[in-house]
Amino acid sequence: MPKMKSKSGAAKRFKARAGGNFKRAKANLRHLLTHKSTKRKRGLRGTTDVHHADSKSVRAMLPYA
Repeated sequence: MPKMKSKSGAAKRFKARAGGNFKRAKANLRHLLTHKSTKRKRGLRGTTDVHHADSKSVRAMLPYA
């Protein structure tokens, strides 16, 4: 069998964690930042886990993660 390919867009967006979960960046911190409060922008920094309802589809897109 040939190797399976990862979805390249998903490979750029998600990273596997040791516990089998996936981490992702938070949305809404790319543009239109002037009207967003500093507190809101600070909360959007860093990473968070992919929701458990979506992790099955992320796993299918990243077969070797």
